[in-house]
Amino acid sequence: MSGLKVFSGSSHPSLASEICDALGIPLGRSHTVRFSNENLKVKIEENVREEDVFVVQTACPPLSENILELLIMLDALKHASARRVTAVLPYFPYARSDKKDEPRISITARLMADLLGAAGADRVLTMDLHSPQIQGFFTIPADHLTGVPVICDHLRKNDLSNSVVVAADVGEAKDAGRFARRLDLPIAFIDKRRSGDDENPRAVAVIGDIREKDCLLVDDEIATGGTMFSATEFLLAQGARSVSAAVVHPVLSGRAHEKLAHSALGRLVATNTIPIPAEKMTSKIEVLSIAQLIATAITRIHDGRSVSELFV
Repeated sequence: MSGLKVFSGSSHPSLASEICDALGIPLGRSHTVRFSNENLKVKIEENVREEDVFVVQTACPPLSENILELLIMLDALKHASARRVTAVLPYFPYARSDKKDEPRISITARLMADLLGAAGADRVLTMDLHSPQIQGFFTIPADHLTGVPVICDHLRKNDLSNSVVVAADVGEAKDAGRFARRLDLPIAFIDKRRSGDDENPRAVAVIGDIREKDCLLVDDEIATGGTMFSATEFLLAQGARSVSAAVVHPVLSGRAHEKLAHSALGRLVATNTIPIPAEKMTSKIEVLSIAQLIATAITRIHDGRSVSELFV
């Protein structure tokens, strides 16, 4: 690992430490100062001249501050003469703002990509973008990992003989297919329709056999949880024996953790792309680490080897 250094922003230092443990190197030393006027100063506290540097920062509250801290850190490293700087964003900020679906709005995911390059990032490493097309927003190399293999390896430790993978709507069927192929399970999806002037689609049928089955709802993330919890109730009403869920990004915004605790969902398997605060943890949540996956990708980037081979 000669010439390799990993630094962490304030968003997820425990994940950065796990990555460094997997790499067998110490976490780089840096210090962020928050002034009374809300300005930030980032100081890199060790020599990075001609080093291959990776900065770990994920998208979680306080989101705007974490984004700005990352941009300042990238700029500081670039001006400290780092040979190459890679921004590692396990959960990419504004990933849902990937298109102009209203007049006079920003395609903010593209703006984030532009800002990373402008701040000094030479490349980006991210995971399970809400829309894979976001990878095309970058003018610098961007490697796109997926946490699906990590989740599937964990799920295979259980008896899946009575299980079926379920997409909460037709639009998620492609992503659900990734789980179904890896787990060698059948797939089903919920058919949703809009009725009259109602803007919210309503579940009307399940395409696929879920009666007396253990259903596994899958998605790239869970935010408010509304879609997942309503899908759980619908599947149980349609004769499912049980319902659990698997996501890569446990956003759990608002009161989602409380709704989860009182929902009929049996368990939620997620990765640690985003830190879950202690007050949001419930007995239903199982968190899997993606530190080894990211460490392997960092090693391959550092050595100039293929990252895509990880998912062949």
